Amino acid sequence: MFNWDDPLAGTGATSKPAADPIVNNPAPQASEPAPQTNTVTADAATQMSTEDQDTGATGLESIEMGAARIRVDDKKIINCRADLNQLVPFKYEWAWSKYQDGCANHWMPQEINMTADIALWKSADGLTEDERVVIKRNLGFFSTADSLVANNLVLAVYKHITNPECRQYLLRQAFEEAVHTHAYQYCIESLGLDEGEVFNMYREVPAVARKAEWALPYTQSLGDPNFATGTPEMDQRLLRDLIAFYVVFEGIFFYVGFVQILSMGRRNKMTGVAEQFQYILRDESMHMNFGIDVINQIKVENPNLWTADFQQEIIELITNAVELEIQYARDTMPRGILGLNANMFEEYLKFIANRRFAQIGLPEQYSNVSNPFPWMSEVLDLKKEKNFFETRVTEYQTGGALVW
Repeated sequence: MFNWDDPLAGTGATSKPAADPIVNNPAPQASEPAPQTNTVTADAATQMSTEDQDTGATGLESIEMGAARIRVDDKKIINCRADLNQLVPFKYEWAWSKYQDGCANHWMPQEINMTADIALWKSADGLTEDERVVIKRNLGFFSTADSLVANNLVLAVYKHITNPECRQYLLRQAFEEAVHTHAYQYCIESLGLDEGEVFNMYREVPAVARKAEWALPYTQSLGDPNFATGTPEMDQRLLRDLIAFYVVFEGIFFYVGFVQILSMGRRNKMTGVAEQFQYILRDESMHMNFGIDVINQIKVENPNLWTADFQQEIIELITNAVELEIQYARDTMPRGILGLNANMFEEYLKFIANRRFAQIGLPEQYSNVSNPFPWMSEVLDLKKEKNFFETRVTEYQTGGALVW
C-alpha cells in the first residue's frame, strides 16, 4: 500500500529519510553582516557585507595544495566551506541513494507507443470536448512547469546547496525535468496539436498562468545575483523558496493534472499520454521526497530558522497555494467528467496538503478529509507490474531502454 509520507516505501526502492542530527556537532549559528559606515563606497559595502556573511563554498575556489582531507563532520547542506568537488565521504546517504534510484529509473518518451492516442484524438467521436480541454490544458501547464522547475534548479537552487551528494541528485533531477519537457513535446507533436498554442498557454490561459505566476518569484528570488545565504534572514529565504518549489509546486500543484490524465488512462483513453504521465509522476514523487529531506536537514542543522513566526508564514503559503490549485481544478473541469468533479479535487488537495504539512513538521490544517482517489497508490508502485492501463508490463531498467 502506498505510503503518503514516503511514496517509495514498500516499492523496493531504497529511499531513506534524512539523516539524524549529529548531536555532538551542532551547526554554527550564522552571523549577521557587519554594519557599514557612511564613508564606504557602495561597491565596497556590498563586498564587505558578502564577506562577513557565513556563505558557503561554490566548488570554484582556487586549489589549496596540501589542504587537509575532507571529514564527514565538515559537511553541511548550506553554508558549508568544505571542498564541494569531493563527493566522498558521504554524510547524507539518503541523497546518494536517491541519486542511484533516479539512475535506475531511467526512461525516455519515445519508448512509449502513441499509436492508439493518435487514432483516438483524430476520431471525431473519440473524446468529448471537455476531455480534449483536459488534455490540452494539462499539456499546456506541464510543458512550461517542468521548464520552470529546471530553471530553478540550474539557475538558483544548485549554487546555494553546499553538499556534493545533494548536488549529484540535483543534476540527475535537472536531467529528468528535461526528459519530462521532452515527453510533453512528444505528446504534442504526436497528436498534431498547435505547439505554439500549447507551449504559450501559460501566457494566454488564466488558469494556467496563475500557477506559473505564483512560482516564478521564488526562482527570481534565489536567482538574484545579490542573494547569498549566511545570515538567518537569507537562510530563511532559501528555506522558504525550497518549500515553495518542492512542497507546493511539485508536491501539490502537479496533482490535479496527474489525476485527470491518469483517470483517462484507467478508462483506456489516451493510454500513451497517460503512461508518460505515470512515469513523470513517479519521478516527481522522488523529487519531492528529496526536497523534503533537504528541507528537514536544513532545519536540523539550523534550528534557529524554524521560528514560530516562520512556521506560520509557511502554513499560510501552503494554504494559499491549495486554494489556487482548487481554482485550477474548477477552471479545467467546470463539469464533471471521467467520474471526477471539482469537489472531489478540493478534498483530495486538502488531503495531500495535510500530508505535506506533516512531512515538514507542521500541524495538519484540514479536518475530516480523506483520499477520494485511492487508485493513485497503484501508479507509484515501482515494482514490475501489469500497469493499470492494462497495456503492457512495465519495469524500470538500469542503463538501457525499457523493453516492451
